[in-house]
Amino acid sequence: MAKSKLLYECQSCGYQSAKWMGKCPNCGVWESFIELNQQQKEFLKTISKSPSAESEAISIIDIKEEKVDRFSSNDSELDLVLGGGIVKGSLTLIGGSPGVGKSTLLLKIGSNIAKSGKKALYVSGEESLGQIKLRANRLSANTKNLYMLSQIELEKILDELNQNSYELLIIDSIQTIYTNKIPSAPGSVSQVRDITFTLMRIAKDRGIATFIIGHITKEGSIAGPRVLEHMVDTVLYFEGDSNRELRLLRGFKNRFGSTSEVAIFEMTKHGLTTAKDISSKFFTRGVSTIGSALTIVLEGSRPLIVEVQALVTRSGYPTPKRSSTGYELNRLNMLLALLEKKLSLPLNEYDVFINISGGIKINETSADLAIITTIVSSFRDREVSKDTIFLGEVSLTGEVREVFNLDIRLKEAQTQDFKRAIVPKLPLEDTKLKCYEVSEVSKLIDWM
Repeated sequence: MAKSKLLYECQSCGYQSAKWMGKCPNCGVWESFIELNQQQKEFLKTISKSPSAESEAISIIDIKEEKVDRFSSNDSELDLVLGGGIVKGSLTLIGGSPGVGKSTLLLKIGSNIAKSGKKALYVSGEESLGQIKLRANRLSANTKNLYMLSQIELEKILDELNQNSYELLIIDSIQTIYTNKIPSAPGSVSQVRDITFTLMRIAKDRGIATFIIGHITKEGSIAGPRVLEHMVDTVLYFEGDSNRELRLLRGFKNRFGSTSEVAIFEMTKHGLTTAKDISSKFFTRGVSTIGSALTIVLEGSRPLIVEVQALVTRSGYPTPKRSSTGYELNRLNMLLALLEKKLSLPLNEYDVFINISGGIKINETSADLAIITTIVSSFRDREVSKDTIFLGEVSLTGEVREVFNLDIRLKEAQTQDFKRAIVPKLPLEDTKLKCYEVSEVSKLIDWM
């Protein structure tokens, strides 16, 4: 009797191996391999033997441009991050930590779509219909055209889609749905891969805009195979602490628009709502303080004024602490080394803590000048005016370089009634702000 060959599959990326391995060589996840049974092996052979669709190469000149048909979600923030609205037949993946507001947002969006006259189906594999009803009452999402289905079997969900015509489908969540065709548990690589492909095919064939919720791992990535993110049209991630009121929905992939935009929501007793007066959510006005400065970052086309805070205190340990919340730690270490070299500040004897208020994360270098200002302010106990904006990228040579879209940032500062701006180069256009040119870090210290 021939000995059956063993086959192991990584539950993170789908990599297959003839022997068990502690660490996946493809994705680097530890202890993610499970042994496939004979039924699962036969299914994989069936997939590999299935004929592929024959296609013929065609010149790009002869290809007709495909028209993107959109409709509004009746939420300006979500429409912004999606590139102008929901695309018919699109497949959108939304990820985020537990409790951040994924289900709350999509239930509200489903209600908005239903109120506009379109039929929406919300499929929940985690909550009962009674639990969803409680949330709907809180969100005022009770609408006739919004239908609920508590189901985890894909075949029964497809039966519902065949019996009724829907224009919006919400799956909460993809890891809880399973299909009888695949002999494995819900959430496994083969299950998620096949279910996502089926939903994508239905969305494209019938023009149903589909949203699926994905759980995230402790590392912050979508749980399940990486192919999940490649199959969908749009990938959105919720950012922000569940203990704070502000939530940021950022696009990481969008086949129908830009990924530079970000949606900002506010968690209230009525659920996630569009944050009003966003400009004042990330900073406070008041008297001059030590270790605090203001800068302007761009989230897509939207300028946001954020407050940068620093605390410099003498270290009680041989190795000083370096901590950064909302700002890249490696870049902070670079700026600290620059201050030690150029300004002879003995920061190697001090602990340095940086915080970006409001829970926002800064991913651009325009805040370098504000970071240095707060560090020097805290080190020398000097107050920094709250009527001044600091803009500039700092190089390793101590040079302060220009930032892109400076005019947009200064217009936002002028709208918020700021008086001064510290910039690498004076703007060409006239402005009510008093702009001071700082080309080197040493000149910034002289100005302070």
